Amino acid sequence: MAPLPIEIHADIAKASTLPADVYHAQEYYDLQKDRVFARTWQTVPDVARARAPGHVLPFKLLEDCLDEPLVFTRDDGGTAHCLSNVCTHRGALVVEGEGHLKTLRCRYHGRRFALDGSFTSMPEFEGAEGFPSADDNLPSLPLREWGPLAFTALDPTMSFDEWMRPVRERIDWMPVDTFTRHAPTSRDYVIDANWALYVDNYSEEFHIPYVHAGLSDQLDYGAYRTELFDYGSLQLGFAKPGETVFELPPGHPEHGQSLAALYFWLFPNLMLNFYPWGLSVNVVQPLGPARTKVSFISYVWREDLRDKGVGAGLHLVEMEDEEVVESVQAGVRSRLYDQGRYSPKRETGTHHFHRLLARFMSQGAR
Repeated sequence: MAPLPIEIHADIAKASTLPADVYHAQEYYDLQKDRVFARTWQTVPDVARARAPGHVLPFKLLEDCLDEPLVFTRDDGGTAHCLSNVCTHRGALVVEGEGHLKTLRCRYHGRRFALDGSFTSMPEFEGAEGFPSADDNLPSLPLREWGPLAFTALDPTMSFDEWMRPVRERIDWMPVDTFTRHAPTSRDYVIDANWALYVDNYSEEFHIPYVHAGLSDQLDYGAYRTELFDYGSLQLGFAKPGETVFELPPGHPEHGQSLAALYFWLFPNLMLNFYPWGLSVNVVQPLGPARTKVSFISYVWREDLRDKGVGAGLHLVEMEDEEVVESVQAGVRSRLYDQGRYSPKRETGTHHFHRLLARFMSQGAR
């Protein structure tokens, strides 16, 4: 049975939250695969190590969700490409392991491709009419590199520049291209909860004084605020006196203020958390209707500040968030709960997320 269309009232003072079924029904999860995740920008994992010409890196886009076989390549000129990893002959995987290659060759029947995906040769095809054609090339996906990260999309609804613009406008003074990955503080967490509940929790301010006692001691909750933009939101965390803060340049919107953190959420499942020491990326990866993997990836700019300020205790904050999100997952299965209401003051980010998710699910955002 097809899931019912959902509409979230534009006025937060009148709106109700997403129906509980969205967080656990298989029908809604399947709908989100095609209408949400296949139409939005997603991270390409581990590209930082694929820097040399000829380096190939096969991966699955949103593994255990979309499971789309792709391959990241760098051609002889150093240009990066994101290609389908499915042979255009009979559908076998082309690249089956990371390595350095001159060409791509399908081991099933020997079809070859250049590192940009273009067809180069195929044995035993003499006499085939209209061959080769453009359909024999490996499909190429858009690829955008930003700082230490790379992104691609199967059928993006929005342009990458439109999606990323609010981040660039706020942090363009930071040398993100020089940030280096910090392995000791990069790890994966698996949560027994729906991915959207994790985003719900992240995108609102309301729970901070109730769930994060340590963080609340450092942040000025009264000054905390959320800004909305077309495909995401920004939470600005201001520090109490004596805490580590950004050294913001003149002309920055928060210059002269005690800004301790910039928390960006980009629809649907990416968080970019900027601290005076650098960047913590959260990639929220659905594994099923009630199971999620969250990859924390740290990129350090100022090593001397890494253990200071609100960005120092990220593991503890994650444990606190996981407990409450898993509690909500149990609650939304209740026969006595369906929808709640929003705090117009503190849940604008969650309301915005719900409106976007409902729109994408109901209309494919087209």
